[in-house]
Amino acid sequence: MIYKKLIPSSLLGRSLIIVFMPVIVLVIITASVFYQTSWNIISKRLSQSVVADINVIVKLIDQGLKNEAISIAKEDFKMKVEYKKDIDLNPLSFRPERGILSRRLRQQLEELKKPYIYDLSNLDQGAKIVIQLNQDLLIINVDKDRLYNESAFVFLLWMIFASFVLLFISYLFMRGQIKPLKRLSIIAETFGRGLDAPELKESGALEIRQTTNAFNQMRTRIKRFLKQRTDMLAGVSHDLRTPLTRMKLQLSLMKDQSAKKELEYNINEMTAMLDSYVSFVRGETPEPIDNINLETLIKDICKNLEIENKKLIINISNNVETSGRTLQLKRSILNIIENSLRYSDELHVSLSNDYENCYIEIIDDGPGIPEKDYENVFKPFFTLDPSRNKLKGESGLGMTIARDIIRAHGGDIRLSKSKLGGLKTTINLPL
Repeated sequence: MIYKKLIPSSLLGRSLIIVFMPVIVLVIITASVFYQTSWNIISKRLSQSVVADINVIVKLIDQGLKNEAISIAKEDFKMKVEYKKDIDLNPLSFRPERGILSRRLRQQLEELKKPYIYDLSNLDQGAKIVIQLNQDLLIINVDKDRLYNESAFVFLLWMIFASFVLLFISYLFMRGQIKPLKRLSIIAETFGRGLDAPELKESGALEIRQTTNAFNQMRTRIKRFLKQRTDMLAGVSHDLRTPLTRMKLQLSLMKDQSAKKELEYNINEMTAMLDSYVSFVRGETPEPIDNINLETLIKDICKNLEIENKKLIINISNNVETSGRTLQLKRSILNIIENSLRYSDELHVSLSNDYENCYIEIIDDGPGIPEKDYENVFKPFFTLDPSRNKLKGESGLGMTIARDIIRAHGGDIRLSKSKLGGLKTTINLPL
């Protein structure tokens, strides 16, 4: 729809249209009605007055009182009269003009029943009217004020000027009302990216204050929930380490090697699970926000990887920066790269960006993941390994933690099939 493209996308622009469009329509209707009625009547009355005075001058000349007629026209009628003998009127030189004034003057001059022409092209110098009197010409220059009333157009100009003043005042007031909404959107986006967002101060209209208050309450509840979840998981993980430590001490005193080996396996598996839980809790711990150079970050990650008998290709040519928590982002990207390396022989890591986002692509030649499990792998404790062997590091929390971190930074992780036949992981982050 064309009209949708013409409508501003911002709330301020739309509000100004809603407020000012009736004013514009009112001005247009008022100007049209004024032009068609008031100005029409004014032009008619002025033209009648001028032609009536001209009729008086013509009658005085017909009575042989030419000098008296010229004197009266100059002193009383604001007209300059010139009388030329033995000259015929040239109707071909007359080109009637458009407009209400021209039409009304023509209607009144026709009532004189004499040949005439008039010229309104230079109204500032007066209106020129030429009338044929027998074999002579009567040339009359009528003062502008006799035919034209400037106060009428001054009224229109003042009305248009007042409309623009009202528009400017409306803009100032609307901008003040929308400022709290802009602050709310910025704080909401900041909080949505997992950053430390301050509490919003209530201001503006009642509805905006209610929205701000609702957001502050939501922010408080979410922060309280996240703290309770983190504290609970940290507490459980810490409390379980104590009995595990006692079990390890008792296990070291056992003499039955067969039972001892099986119990050691179970205890080590539980320890690995607890380590993953503690790692998850560590990801929830607040960390300062920094400017992050993704090229440097990815190269640091890949530099410390164990890639024996593996092929790692890094394709990064652009210098991309974002903001966030460095350790958490590093941990998230490292987790995904290590997962891909664990099941593949060749791995490609690339970095690209557009105007709003940057994209980290991790492509491997491994067995990949069934498409039906693309979302399942991000669920807590889900693993594609039926044995769920926690000693291999497959606690089922790695991908969950990775996506939580990326989403906390305003991005997301998508899985798809890679050109190498394995898995393609795309991480997008806002710039």
